[in-house]
Amino acid sequence: MEAKVVIVGAGLSGIMAARTLVERGVTDILLVEKSRSVGGRLATRRIGEGKADHGAQFFTVRSPKLEKEVESWLQKGWVRRWFGDADPRYTGTEGMNALAKNLAAGLPVRLNTKILSITEHPDGCELKLEEGGVIKADHVLITAPAPQAAELIGIEVPVTFRPCLVGLLTLGGPSLLPAPGHLDGGSLPQGVERIVDHKAKGISSTPVLSIYMTGEWSEEHFSESDEKVLALITDLVRPFLGDGSKGNGSQVKRWKYAEAAEVINQPFLEAGKRTVLCGDAFLTKEDESGKTRFESAYLSGKSSGEFLADRVGES
Repeated sequence: MEAKVVIVGAGLSGIMAARTLVERGVTDILLVEKSRSVGGRLATRRIGEGKADHGAQFFTVRSPKLEKEVESWLQKGWVRRWFGDADPRYTGTEGMNALAKNLAAGLPVRLNTKILSITEHPDGCELKLEEGGVIKADHVLITAPAPQAAELIGIEVPVTFRPCLVGLLTLGGPSLLPAPGHLDGGSLPQGVERIVDHKAKGISSTPVLSIYMTGEWSEEHFSESDEKVLALITDLVRPFLGDGSKGNGSQVKRWKYAEAAEVINQPFLEAGKRTVLCGDAFLTKEDESGKTRFESAYLSGKSSGEFLADRVGES
């Protein structure tokens, strides 16, 4: 299999890079994703009769590029305002993964495909597959978290990530979370970063909570069993469960690379003459947030797509 541009990782950065390349007339591309769905941390999961986002819950808009695109998404019904007046939080109308699938519609994607290594040669790149064989490309864009990207090409990237453990709890009745079904900040128990009620959020027919633990708590408990992690999380958030007892189907999601502890202050990184890295840890110069988020992934993908379109045009 061959393509002019192979994009490793079909999360938001990879999808936006692919869309940008196609818009610029570069259609000989391939998105390669190790999971069974596109989206990366735009992740939604069914639990029993309910449904829960367990990666990004929402996004904010600070850049003109994203603002213009979000207006289009609103008109199409892909997203809606969830809460916040001065600083609106937007979320997918059917869950965050549905937004990713809408954005990836029509793009050439190969799912369930794990890349073991990437080798750059003077005339192209070879991507070695776990299943055997290789994919050949003129150029490669790696959107996987920086530590994984560095391992694929054998370099060091000065970015480390914090993990995040997410408890997914089904309830037998309403939770005690106030409208709009989202709580974070100092009112939460130590170790808990955020709680979301997806019935109140509007994407689940039954009450399902996503409980996000802090990076410190997650590091301390990451190697423990799902059963122990769930028991600890449930004890911490019991005051928010109300009369609804924990139901069947409760789960733990483990994000090993949830948030960058350090970021790179440029939207992408040239790792070779034919290899580029991008992702939510790569921030534009105008981005003063200093942290990974939906918008940083979006802008990084757009910028790297524009760069590669120019590079392909020159070759």
